[in-house]
Amino acid sequence: MTQLLEGLNPAQREAVEHVDGPLLILAGPGSGKTRVVTHRIAHLLSLGVPAWQILALTFTNKAAAEMRQRVERLAPGQRVWVSTFHRFGAKMLRQYADRVGLDPNYTIYDAGDARQTLKRVVESLKIPVMGYTPDRIAAAISKAKNRLIGPEEYKPRSGNPLSEIVAAVYPAYQQRLLASSAVDFDDLLLHIARLLHDDTELRKQLDERFRYVMVDEYQDTNRAQYVLLRALSVDYPNLAATGDPDQSIYGWRGADLNNILEFEQDYPGVKVVRLEQNYRSTPAILSVADTLIAHNKRRKPKSLFTENPDGLPVRLVTYADGDDEARSVAMAMEEAVKSGRRRWSDFAVFYRVNALSRTVERVFRKRQIPFQMVRGQEFYQRREIKDVLAYCQLMNNPKDDLAFERTVNSPPRGIGSKTVGRLADYAYRHGVSLLDAARDAPQVEGVTKRTAMLVGKFVALVDTLDAYAAGPAEEAVGAVLEHSGYRKHYGDSDSEEDLNRLANIEELLTDARQFDEAMAEEEDAEANLEAYLERTWLVNETDGWDDDTDKVTLMTLHAAKGLEFPVVFLLAVEDGILPHERSAADPTQLEEERRLAFVGITRAEQELQLSHALRRDYRGQRRIAIPSSFLMELPTGVMEVAQTAPTDELGLAPDELIGDWGDAPSEEVYRHEPAEPVAAPTPTATPTVGTAAALLGSGGLAAPRVSPDAFKVGMAVEHPELGVGKVLTLSGNGKGRRAAVVFPEHGEKRFVLAFSPLRPAGRP
Repeated sequence: MTQLLEGLNPAQREAVEHVDGPLLILAGPGSGKTRVVTHRIAHLLSLGVPAWQILALTFTNKAAAEMRQRVERLAPGQRVWVSTFHRFGAKMLRQYADRVGLDPNYTIYDAGDARQTLKRVVESLKIPVMGYTPDRIAAAISKAKNRLIGPEEYKPRSGNPLSEIVAAVYPAYQQRLLASSAVDFDDLLLHIARLLHDDTELRKQLDERFRYVMVDEYQDTNRAQYVLLRALSVDYPNLAATGDPDQSIYGWRGADLNNILEFEQDYPGVKVVRLEQNYRSTPAILSVADTLIAHNKRRKPKSLFTENPDGLPVRLVTYADGDDEARSVAMAMEEAVKSGRRRWSDFAVFYRVNALSRTVERVFRKRQIPFQMVRGQEFYQRREIKDVLAYCQLMNNPKDDLAFERTVNSPPRGIGSKTVGRLADYAYRHGVSLLDAARDAPQVEGVTKRTAMLVGKFVALVDTLDAYAAGPAEEAVGAVLEHSGYRKHYGDSDSEEDLNRLANIEELLTDARQFDEAMAEEEDAEANLEAYLERTWLVNETDGWDDDTDKVTLMTLHAAKGLEFPVVFLLAVEDGILPHERSAADPTQLEEERRLAFVGITRAEQELQLSHALRRDYRGQRRIAIPSSFLMELPTGVMEVAQTAPTDELGLAPDELIGDWGDAPSEEVYRHEPAEPVAAPTPTATPTVGTAAALLGSGGLAAPRVSPDAFKVGMAVEHPELGVGKVLTLSGNGKGRRAAVVFPEHGEKRFVLAFSPLRPAGRP
């Protein structure tokens, strides 16, 4: 036991030694929370707690695998259940499938399959969708499921057309899923959470089984996960929640920050432990992160500190445009690798949205810089892979109508969409699956004798494949490739694209073989087609990231959660990008954007560079880029500010840089003077308005001392020249936020707040 506690700091040790009763571990970034969780599991085992009474839940397969490996090293031979929430839900649902109207061999639809099912439902209902896309409707249904609102309880909101469409579509969509013995991702949690809520005996049974429940990243739990965890912690309230409100970045996915903020109210007498020592980053990086996140109000304050060496200052760089930004980042990497100071794998490039990766990818390819994109589901989303897996799904679950539709004419075998439609009508009228309808093809109205023969051959193919359904995954996938004709179809083609597809499906065979081999090494592991399909359905975004390869990593800020790199470049820290334009009118979303920036910054171990451009090609437009409002919240003392290109190279005048941002005419904007006189720019001078240097007070216009977000309509404000006035209107966001202010002696004036000396009245 003593050995388990060696090397832990006092706070970590306090958390590890806690046994009974609720525990909240507020873990700052890089504070060793995974070590605490795994050592606590090992500590419980050392005290005699049976392994089967311990359940540890997290959000990604990578995190779960790392926890399992660490527990195995600390307590060899102990089989603790460490899982993602969705895998836990999937396993529980297979055991209790009949209670929610499913077969144990149900299919899990990925986002694409769920969207296709929803689209078919909308078409069959023949209701006007008023321009709302299947994605918008699916997102609304997902939001309801995450809040444990089923189709029966969903009520449309008055005056909200989308909610009225959802109220009509949601019940039919759920009925279609059940008829196909299928679930979407949200159902994996919805069904189990509702079962635990409604079935007292089942809740008691599972609470008795899992007496010690640990959950990582608790700040990212949604309502369904919250109810699941509460249900497992009633009779034995030994729930240990580890998380950090400052790293909650999935509100758009249904995560409820209140779950962690109100943990003490939910579990009176909870022990709270703060992990504040950071082992990952330099003091400069930590200072930037800590200063930024302190501007959020909905948080639990922590005093982060580190004993790491000082390291280099955090760099904030202004680039001419996105191309200049990508080239400069590439050149910095090349120089570091060439000098032997760094390997390619030391570097990570973060961006707010995937669309920003295009320029970086192009520059890296041109300069032959090796890189990997973190998009874990990409392989399984390829058309040919989804086709082969659809055969496997139909083998595993004959009720899966979507799998039938995908496979019946793939590769082409002369069965068209009209025939499938007639089979679908027959299936609907008789209450059977499409596969069963296909067995009756000769009796289906409108199906010719020749077509019925073709359909019969497909049914015979499915029956042949059925013999492989219970065997190893490799045999099942191999049988599909051989009997379906896929291998011959692509192998006989002269098209390079088809040959690439053949290579991909052969790679799927390798993937299945590796799965079988991995399962063979685990006790009580399920090495069959159903388990393999479940693995492919529940792939996380970061599962595709290879930390053993010497390549630069490119990823979104959301994907970066839970990872760390020696050197991080955070691109496009610009208004409308970071923070995202959707957060403009919502303080809650703006705080989440700030948390997202905080997460990105704290991934850096030794070096960090933030950058913005003066112009950027984005979403089909070339636009003047506005520095992010977050930049003015950073500490200047630990930062190095640089500018790579003079703004006059872009043909921009100083006034253009602060120009027409927002809906007010630029000529109405009050042109205030800088706090201290600045020499008028010559034709070759470098204007500093709109650059990082201006924001941090390195020259030119003095840095604004009040955030644009601090101003409210009706607020009394002061101006050094105009006196006291009142805010009439506000528009825009971030650096582009404008205010109309009325002054008793000067009338109405308009301001770009980020570059004005306005301040709330009475504030020093």
